[in-house]
Amino acid sequence: MFFGARLAPNTDIYFNPEVVSCVPFSGLVGLGGFTNGEATKTNGAQAKFYSARAFLRQTFNQEGDKVVLENDANQITQTVNSNRVVLTAGQFSTLDIFDDSKYAKDPCIQFMSWGNMTYLAYDYAADARGYSWGLAGEWYLDNWVLRASRMITPKTPNGLNLNWQIFNAYGDQFEVERQHTIGDLPGKVSVLAYRNKMILVRFQDATNYLIANNAQGTQAINNVRNNYQYKTGIGINGEQALTKTLGIYGRAFTSDGHTETMSFAEADNSISVGMSLNGAGWTRPFDTIGISMMQNGLSSFRRNYLQAGGISYFIGDTPSPHAGPGQTINYRPERVGEICYNALLVKNVLLGVNFQHINNPAYNSARGPVNIASFRVHAEF
Repeated sequence: MFFGARLAPNTDIYFNPEVVSCVPFSGLVGLGGFTNGEATKTNGAQAKFYSARAFLRQTFNQEGDKVVLENDANQITQTVNSNRVVLTAGQFSTLDIFDDSKYAKDPCIQFMSWGNMTYLAYDYAADARGYSWGLAGEWYLDNWVLRASRMITPKTPNGLNLNWQIFNAYGDQFEVERQHTIGDLPGKVSVLAYRNKMILVRFQDATNYLIANNAQGTQAINNVRNNYQYKTGIGINGEQALTKTLGIYGRAFTSDGHTETMSFAEADNSISVGMSLNGAGWTRPFDTIGISMMQNGLSSFRRNYLQAGGISYFIGDTPSPHAGPGQTINYRPERVGEICYNALLVKNVLLGVNFQHINNPAYNSARGPVNIASFRVHAEF
């Protein structure tokens, strides 16, 4: 549910209670880019109630043209200036602020794969459900947007409990976005960088532990996690409308690859491209069809850990007859193709169908391919 109130002309407060019941495929293991962006929010058939967002938003208008922000979830209708500063403080998702995309963002109504929610290799600070607490600032300058934030991290990687020592453990991000038009058709390009600080495992240390203790087939990362580490990454995102009904997008990202995953997916580099087509051409203007291709990869440090017999949170394999001597996986980049169609049934109710084809799941050519078909109904009231 989405609650909001305007405390003053440029001051809003929002609260989103959420309830989820979910049993993810394979216990949420066995893939780098999982098939459902909502599947991380709980693990069990019993419904879980919690706060997803509780934040304050303050807008400081400067000179510029008037812009109307239409009424939407977590947005009360508001007239702002094209030049403005926006501060968001409280509980929210890092992805609420960063890496926005018109064509590939929301797994409820667009593509479902994790690699289409954001850059798969973007290890953004969040609890196990994808939310955190922090402060974010946005500076709008006509066609430019500068964004920065600091968010708190989980106490342990991919954990639900958060570490409130924001000066000792944190996730920082900075993004520059440039909006443009080509032949009156909108597009934009953005560059995003992050730096995390947290007690994390370096894969080289975990690999050394595996070999020294003959601990193959275990989560050895849990035995050598005792020092604060920095983890960094950078990526680029672009999108462009080609016609009034057809748009394309692409994302590419790389992380340093020395340390384990803090909050998101098991990937150190990722690239995704796709297109979205509105149904106006077949007299269904509220329908959309999307097609995407993704490739996810691992750094040599994470790969060496897995090939030495290590198990991580989401990936890792026992010895395969197809692997090389002393290797538990035969490494290949994970490749995902996704196609979705969303149809408007009645006002505010969408029916979606989705198909994903995955080669080399969990970066092992001895696995797969895997085909996942799904459907969903999305309603807003």
